[in-house]
Amino acid sequence: MLRSLFSGVSGMKNLQTDLDIVANNIANVNTTGFKSSRVHFADTFSQTVASASAPTRGNGGTNAKQVGLGDQVASIDTNMTSGSTQSTGIATDFYITGSGFFMAKDASSGQTYFTRDGAFQRDSAGNLVNSNGYLIQGVNTVAAPILYADYKENSLQTPTAVNATQGITIPPTLTYRGQNYSFNSFSVDSNGVVTGEYKNTTNTNADAQKFVLGKFLLATFNNAAGLEKQGNNLYSASNNSGTPIVGDVGQNGAGTVQSGALEMSNVDLSTEFTNMIIANRAYQANARIITTSDDILQELVNLKKN
Repeated sequence: MLRSLFSGVSGMKNLQTDLDIVANNIANVNTTGFKSSRVHFADTFSQTVASASAPTRGNGGTNAKQVGLGDQVASIDTNMTSGSTQSTGIATDFYITGSGFFMAKDASSGQTYFTRDGAFQRDSAGNLVNSNGYLIQGVNTVAAPILYADYKENSLQTPTAVNATQGITIPPTLTYRGQNYSFNSFSVDSNGVVTGEYKNTTNTNADAQKFVLGKFLLATFNNAAGLEKQGNNLYSASNNSGTPIVGDVGQNGAGTVQSGALEMSNVDLSTEFTNMIIANRAYQANARIITTSDDILQELVNLKKN
């Protein structure tokens, strides 16, 4: 059989993968924190008709004669550049200005995932959770709240391991020095420090108090493109991403946290439509190779008839 038939088939097969990636990128153009992907192709092995020869006395050398046998998918890469900021005005929406990731823990399995999607909510217990109910990790001081006036930058110790982090909680009530307080409002500054304002229910004539309830922690990776997508805007560490580097907001290139905003998808529609056109035309060209090869084979069969 003609080698061109199999080259055309490999081209069509791999271009279908390219179209699959383009389609997925376009489908997620409005997905919060989505990172687009791209396909990188490489040629497959080549059949050597004649090997290269070295120059000899009086004659020059000759190059190898090789016939390629199609292409293959060399890699599917994730573009980890940041998406644009989308202002929402919702206090539980968060945007990361750098390369860090929020940590979301599935309490039922103990697995911690990483995400750029900062669309969080407070549940009935005051836990800060993502859309799956996974607990957003950081440092929690609810058991021993700190008055905002007494808070210093080194008041909260920062764990360096993922399994040492805690779920961030903004409780509906808390107790401080024998006084009971009920939740009024909360805020998160650019350093990820969570502050809650609470009304004194024991002494109703007392002024409301502000307490530091904890702080966000962010994870960074030596190779963030090596993270594995797990669906629901979540990633997990892989052998090639490196272990997560846990630190405070603003450290290790993680960036700061902006409340009331989300990260948009980094998909560029103009680029995706261009890639779609290129893949479409390349697919048609490879299909034409198959039909042309078939015509040649048909001519060979007709020689017998003639």
